[in-house]
Amino acid sequence: MTSEKLPHLLIVEDDRALQKQIRWAFDQYETLTADDRESALVQVRRHRPPVVTMDLGLPPDADSVSEGFKLLEDILTLAPDTKIIVLTGQNDRANALRAVALGAYDFFAKPFEVDMLGLTIQRAYRLYELQQENKRLQSMQQPDALSGLLTRDPELLRVCRTIERVAVTDATVLLLGESGTGKELLARGVHQSSPRRRERFVAINCAAIPENLLESELFGYEKGAFTGAARTTLGKIETANNGTLMLDEIGDLPHSLQAKLLRFLQERVVERIGGRQEIPVNVRIVCATHQDLKTLIVEGRFREDLFYRLAEIVVNIPPLRARSGDAALLAHAFVRKFAEEHNRSGISLREDALRAIEGHGWPGNVRELENCIKRAVIMADANQITAADVGLAASERHGGEVMDLRQARDDAERHAIIAALARADGNVVKASELLGVSRPTLYDLMHRFGLK
Repeated sequence: MTSEKLPHLLIVEDDRALQKQIRWAFDQYETLTADDRESALVQVRRHRPPVVTMDLGLPPDADSVSEGFKLLEDILTLAPDTKIIVLTGQNDRANALRAVALGAYDFFAKPFEVDMLGLTIQRAYRLYELQQENKRLQSMQQPDALSGLLTRDPELLRVCRTIERVAVTDATVLLLGESGTGKELLARGVHQSSPRRRERFVAINCAAIPENLLESELFGYEKGAFTGAARTTLGKIETANNGTLMLDEIGDLPHSLQAKLLRFLQERVVERIGGRQEIPVNVRIVCATHQDLKTLIVEGRFREDLFYRLAEIVVNIPPLRARSGDAALLAHAFVRKFAEEHNRSGISLREDALRAIEGHGWPGNVRELENCIKRAVIMADANQITAADVGLAASERHGGEVMDLRQARDDAERHAIIAALARADGNVVKASELLGVSRPTLYDLMHRFGLK
């Protein structure tokens, strides 16, 4: 078996002779070594070892256990599934029990028997493998990460298929779309459909944080780096280690930070403010913006080299007004949602309200529609929501739309079917009545156009 295929075992021990002894004793593993907390954390971030053996007495004060307990907590925060076996002195049972209470897998007193420690390490690996297999099986039973996204629009369905294909890779994704089109929902879909789904999804809005604070939010800072820096704080990039980081409104990232972000994307290391140590970070980047980045490049407000680093996969999200039938489809869903929340059972959308919803341009997209329906559900006097309740005038454009399929062909037929199904909230009988065709005919046409 080659060394690349051997499972990793991290040995955290400041006694170099004992460190070497453990490495020799367990040469069936790919052993990693560290002699202090910082170097151990670097190894954990880089290799994610399934099993760690560690001494509690570590520099800078090897006679104290404080540094060892800090390391124990840090490892379990970074890699909760890692099995940690604590090695202690003969008369240190109290600290060993404390370590187990904090999450350590087991403990051994020094000097230890190599065979007994080897059996414990084997059991730890076996437990780790069983837990990973259980997670894999659970993930196979989970529903589609994008199953909560409601649409019948062919263009948005193509976007969903793109998200599913790129999610399994580590490619950087750039989501482009107007405000309210669901960029964060799709970013979470990328994360939930990826192998990183068990790790953290961290989002930061580059436009919502003042420029003088954004750097520390992204990259973190060391204790004493500036006035008020009372303790070392991880930035969003480090916090998302092994997971996914969403940089929302990336077009508003200050020019002074674009170079630092570019360096991170190239080197995959960060330096906290006030620090000099390069910290490796393994994170998947998803960016989003409503701005035209190529125009910003021409204006000198966005770096071209950063754009091409971020634009490995570019996804354009269509606005709600361009999605055939989705406004009515979503309106029905929001009515059900808010009716349940506000105890308004039996409430529904009247025909004039549906015409108004279909005819409105929705500049605020899905977010605007959701707020509009929520207000209408709360304020409606009767059990039917009218155009006046939603605060929109009934649309003459959709009210006079040809809904007879015998007069429509090809794209017009498809659009009419989608619009009718959305207006009827998926009820095929009502949709066939709107279209002026029989139910079997509508089923045949739905099959022809691949509609469900």
